[in-house]
Parts: sequence; structure tokens; C-alpha cells
Amino acid sequence: NAKDHDWKGLKFTIQVAAEDCTGCGLCVDVCPAKNKSQPRLRAINMAPQLPLREQERVNWDFFLNLPNPDRLSLNLNKINHQQMQEPLFEFSGACAGCGETPYVKLVSQLFGDRMIVANATGCSSIYGGNLPTTPWAVNAEGRGPAWSNSLFEDNAEFGLGFRVSIDKQAEFAAELLGTLASEIGESLAADILNCHQVDEAEIYEQRHRVEALKSRLGELTPTTQVKMLLSVADYLVKKSVWIVGGDGWAYDIGYGGLDHVLASGRNVNILVMDTEVYSNTGGQASKATPRAAVAKFASGGKPGPKKDLGLMAMTYGNVYVASVAMGAKNEQTIKAFLEAEAYNGPSLIIAYSHCIAHGINMTTAMNHQKEVVESGRWLMYRYHPDLAKEGKNPLQLDSRAPKLTVAQTLYSENRFKMLATSKPEEAKRLLKEAQADVDTRWQMYQYLAAKGTGSNE
Repeated sequence: NAKDHDWKGLKFTIQVAAEDCTGCGLCVDVCPAKNKSQPRLRAINMAPQLPLREQERVNWDFFLNLPNPDRLSLNLNKINHQQMQEPLFEFSGACAGCGETPYVKLVSQLFGDRMIVANATGCSSIYGGNLPTTPWAVNAEGRGPAWSNSLFEDNAEFGLGFRVSIDKQAEFAAELLGTLASEIGESLAADILNCHQVDEAEIYEQRHRVEALKSRLGELTPTTQVKMLLSVADYLVKKSVWIVGGDGWAYDIGYGGLDHVLASGRNVNILVMDTEVYSNTGGQASKATPRAAVAKFASGGKPGPKKDLGLMAMTYGNVYVASVAMGAKNEQTIKAFLEAEAYNGPSLIIAYSHCIAHGINMTTAMNHQKEVVESGRWLMYRYHPDLAKEGKNPLQLDSRAPKLTVAQTLYSENRFKMLATSKPEEAKRLLKEAQADVDTRWQMYQYLAAKGTGSNE
């Protein structure tokens, strides 16, 4: 039985597609529901696939025919409600336990039915476009993300082109609607033009208005203006543009373009899945690689600190910036995605994405994310420019003061551990500097977040 009071009397199940399971075990590790009589068992458990395959195939087919919950009745700030949304990113070809795909799945659940994706070359373009199949899907109404891949060096500009084109067509549609308002109906035209579409409910209502508009246009004499408005009417419903890629693209090869797009002021959403290394091409160091990590082109441990992409973006003052780690605080992640998409301007989300290249136990990787945050190696924050307009500090620091040392988490990852074996003295020196990096950055962010508002502690 579902425990949420909003679903009183309803039954709840977690159904696994047994034939598509990669066996990573992450879902079991993060499952919060335990069997009181057998604490080692949870609501979902790992078992050999073969004996379960036939029965779970039948169960899966039954599950697919169950109606989805009404999206308008969900409280998206609660993780248990949000996860009832249908994902429009399904079975990918990513590594078992990949740290990137949960973020892609989340964004597809939240905005997938109106989402347009520009995907930089990298892991996400490979598992996202492993044709002839694709994990990107459509809902029962036939709506789903429109996806395309561009190169490392121009993906941000590629996505900006989506936004410019959509805005122009929406502007054209609005002009035509204003011209034809008397024939369509002044009230309907005004309601469409004045709808801000900041949340799911408003977008739902706008869709119905646009359907009514198209129905009305079909009844009118098919003049050139009527036909033109009919061809662009769907652009009166908000489109959510997402520019997606990894740290190799965002911090390095495509940074010039990304910076240009941030400076444009356009309403685009940028999702950087930060694995701190060039994952898809074999584990080369990027500017996102932290000090002391061993990677290709940094075999003696990276000598310099990690580039602070978020801080650089904040200096514009009109860019929404968030740093998230789903395994550490999932509701902070959801809040950041909702705020970023609702913000009328450029948004940048930097998401900590554990990776097989880190040399970690991928089964417990989500809990490892929590440890990385607790050591201060990854900070969680949200910078919302609209707060400054209200006289508030736009920077909200969502991390607490580090309670673990860097050493307590660093050496659970082979990318750091191997240097301690091959060059112990150098590893010791770099570890000391890595701790200093964390301490300095925490103090700076704490100061910026507390400035003018009192302490966040």
C-alpha cells in the first residue's frame, strides 16, 4: 500500500523490466524500504534473472498498460511524487550504474513532452543516439523530446540556434494571432498571448487553448494568414530547450561557445554532466578533473585544481546556476531543475556524475556521491538572479560544512588510490593541496552565500 496520504487506498509497485536490467544494483542500494523481519531485504532485491524472466515479462507487459498518474495532481517538490512522472528517456546503452543517466531521465520526466535537446558528442550522445534504437521516447499523446547531436566544439551554439528559431516562430505566431483576433475570438486570443506558462498547469491549459485555436482556424476561410498561423500555432506552447553534454565539452573544447550562449541572455537550459574526466574517449584529464586525480595526460596526478565553471557563470549576474549531486540530496536536484527551467534566461546546471572511470564500486555510487559532498569535494548550491531583484542574496548554499576530510573519500576511488601506490610522496603532497582547495572554496562560497543575509549555518 502507498503510504503517501495523497494516495490513500492505492497500491504501489516497483516493476523491473528484467530483460533490460543491467544488474548494476544501484536501485537496491538506494531503496529506502526495508523488510522489518529480514533487514537485509528491501522492497526491491537482486536475484538471478533467468528464473524470473518469464513471469516478469508478463508483469512488465501488465505494468505498461496501467494508466499514468495525473501529472497535474503531483507535487513535484517531493521525490516520491516526482518519480511517478513517466520517463521519456528509457533503456540506454550506458555503462551499468552510470551516474549521468539519472539526470537525463529526470529532465525527461519533468519536461520531456515539450523538450528539445542539443546533445554534445560524448557519452550522452552515444547512449542517447545508439541508432537504430534510441532511449528517447514519446508519451501516449505522441509527445516527447526532439533530440539531435552536434559536435564537441559547437553544441552550445547549436542549441542556441534552436532557441532563436523557436522564439522567432513563436513571435510570428503571436503577430498573426493578434491580426486574426477578431475572427478567432478576442478572449481566446488574449488568453493565449497573456499566458506565462511557468508551470505544468499553465502549459496544460495553454495546450488546450491552442487546440481550440487550431479548431477555430479550421472553420475559417483558408486565407494566407490563416494557413500560416495554422502552421506555427504549436509554437505558442512553451518549448523547453536543453543543451546537454559532459565536462570535456563544457569545461574544455566547447567552453568558448558555452560562454557565448550564457552571455546571450537567451532562455536556454544547459545541463553539464560532470564526470571530471573525458569519459567517452578513454579517461583523459579535463579542466574539471580535480587535483591529485590520475587520468590520461595526468598520469602523475593532476597538478592543478578543478576549474570552477559555476562561479565563472555567476559573474554574469543574469545566469541561473546550480550545482547538484542527486545521490547526496535528491530534492535539491529536483528544485534546481524546476527553477532552472522556469527561469526566463540562461540556466546552467552542473551535475556530479559518478563514472566507471573513477574506479569505484558502481553499486554504491549514489551513496558515494553523498560522501563526496560531505567531504566538501563537491558543493551544492543554487544561484537565482531573480532573488537579487528582491533585495535578497541570489546565492543559496545547499551544502553543509564538510564533516569528512578529503582523504576519507579520496582513496575509495582508484583514480586517487593508484598514485598513493606508485608515487606515495607525491600523492601525500597533492592530497594536502587538494584539502587546501576544498577548504578555500568552502570558505569563499560560505562568505558569498552569507554576505548581506546572515549565516547559512
